[in-house]
Amino acid sequence: QNQLVESEGGLVQAGGSLRLSCGASGYTYTNSYMGWFRQAPGKGRQAVASIITDDGSTYYADGLKGRFTITHDSAKNTMYLQMMNLLPEDSGTYYCAARPTYISRSWWAEGWRRESRYNAWGQGTQVTVSS
Repeated sequence: QNQLVESEGGLVQAGGSLRLSCGASGYTYTNSYMGWFRQAPGKGRQAVASIITDDGSTYYADGLKGRFTITHDSAKNTMYLQMMNLLPEDSGTYYCAARPTYISRSWWAEGWRRESRYNAWGQGTQVTVSS
């Protein structure tokens, strides 16, 4: 059974950094799509970043590239999200997600933000950025 498990989030001051990890078990995500979403209180879940694991192509929500970096370690079957210069508005529950079946880069570029493109989800981890 595919399982995605996020690392523990935490409380960090504005301007600080935090790295989240997403470990996968039950499936080796080679040539797959993986991503991070977040949900602020009272708001819908929004895509943060995505990566095509073997290809290395990355995608970011507007305004996050440069502060957030998504990577994948194939040897560890683990995805990471390095977050820097955190802002209070970065607070929320962060979810990792994955889709193991590769279709094409263009297909993913067009739809990586859609929750429906992913078929495996982690349980979520809380990130709180204090001002």
